[in-house]
Amino acid sequence: MPNAKYIFVTGGVTSSLGKGIISASLATLLQSRGFKVTIQKLDPYINVDPGTLNPYEHGECYVTDDGAETDLDLGHYERFLNVPTSRANNITTGRIYKSVIDKERQGVYLGKTVQVIPHITDEIKNSIKLLAKNKAFDFVITEIGGTVGDIESLPYIEAVRQMKWELGKNCLVIHLTLIPFLAAAGELKTKPTQHSVKALLEYGIQPDILVCRTEKSLNKEIRRKVALFCNVEPDAVIESIDASTIYDVPFLMKEEKLDEVVLRKLHVEAEHKHELGAWSKFIKKLKNPSREVNIALVGKYTELKDAYKSISESFIHAGVANDAKVNVQWISSEDITSENIEKKLKNVSGVLVAPGFGERGIEGKINTIKFVREHNIPFLGICLGMQCAVIEFARNVLGYPDAHSAEMNSKTEHPVIDLLEDQKKIVNKGGTMRLGAYACTIKENTLASKIYKSETISERHRHRYEFNNKYLDEFIKAGMINSGMNSKTHLVEIVEIPAHPFFIGVQFHPEYKSTVAQPHPLFVNFVAAALKQVRKD
Repeated sequence: MPNAKYIFVTGGVTSSLGKGIISASLATLLQSRGFKVTIQKLDPYINVDPGTLNPYEHGECYVTDDGAETDLDLGHYERFLNVPTSRANNITTGRIYKSVIDKERQGVYLGKTVQVIPHITDEIKNSIKLLAKNKAFDFVITEIGGTVGDIESLPYIEAVRQMKWELGKNCLVIHLTLIPFLAAAGELKTKPTQHSVKALLEYGIQPDILVCRTEKSLNKEIRRKVALFCNVEPDAVIESIDASTIYDVPFLMKEEKLDEVVLRKLHVEAEHKHELGAWSKFIKKLKNPSREVNIALVGKYTELKDAYKSISESFIHAGVANDAKVNVQWISSEDITSENIEKKLKNVSGVLVAPGFGERGIEGKINTIKFVREHNIPFLGICLGMQCAVIEFARNVLGYPDAHSAEMNSKTEHPVIDLLEDQKKIVNKGGTMRLGAYACTIKENTLASKIYKSETISERHRHRYEFNNKYLDEFIKAGMINSGMNSKTHLVEIVEIPAHPFFIGVQFHPEYKSTVAQPHPLFVNFVAAALKQVRKD
């Protein structure tokens, strides 16, 4: 295909209808036909990126190889497509306005009055087209955050209107909306969808396809009614019924022929039929596990599952790889004490201590790690989870009761976790951590080498503090080794305890690289170790 085709996914009625999953599912179907596809997310908030947002506010902050802190939907994109995203795949209003204001200060606009139209909308359009300029994609799918009618979304909707006018047959709009079922009336109601489309029409955009989220199946009469009132063809009214797992959605969209309608409307002929054999096998194993295992996720955001979205999805991938169902037990580290830890972990065969920032819940994490270390329970610590493992070992094995991270206690006499040297003069918080992919050299004959089966790996980071190498020799002598190091900076990336059945902590975030096609080996081996523990019990 000589020119990229642009597909925009907007939403109406309410947020959280699943625009990201619909976008990823459509991309999966197009990819399965042999097309090169990428997806980007346009977020209307004024933050430059989600890096400084509270997880309770925004959920997980997902990090790309090039060090961008992005929306969690990019995690869905990568997990479905098995293709890395980049900074260009997530644009916020903050980034758009910052770029325009910087250009104005530099005199780029030659003294003209800078306005939302054309300057802001031009910047948005350039950001959308940038992906296709850098790589030869056949399709660029752009998800617009929020809902139609939101004040903050207006510049994005206007940019879509302009692109639809400029690109003609190379562009289409999919509008995701809601058809609720009212139990009192005993019927589905189409009015919210009609009003949502009307709002979109008021901004000059006629949607080409409607994807209708519903908990009850749509009959022909309802589809015909929606098509008639919303000016779309009947086969362009797509049912998106509630699914038991997000990984079902590509098949549901295939049954609804979403990709076929898209290709027809964009005047593209598919040379290949769907190749979804591997995905089918994944779904079959996901729904028919031969065994189960309980694994605790100990963190401080456990009441909000989206805060650890990539971790929970990584457990799904690893479970399928082990032909098992992983039952994740979410335990708040704030609720854990040395007195109740045995009761809290009574029915689990493995423990993951999650990443995070700040002092809240830190002692609960340390108590958890002490228990699993002493009771030979499989353990995986990620980022702060790895740092807590270091602190616990220093306190209870090395004999430094006040050992801590300088992040939590700047006055500790034994800062076994300390601030990265290049972070000490940094004042601004946004986008200034150690971010993105870095190489790590694995030591031979270690658990890490057994897991990765490679001398050098690349993993994504998001942290300011590190293992304090001043204490490294003491740790090694006492039984905790550094099995992974950054050869350039000498940063300890992986620690493990060889005498323990499975005890490993990593400074990076392996969950960011686990996909349906390639489950992350750390999670796969961790789940396998937990399954062995089940058999022992």
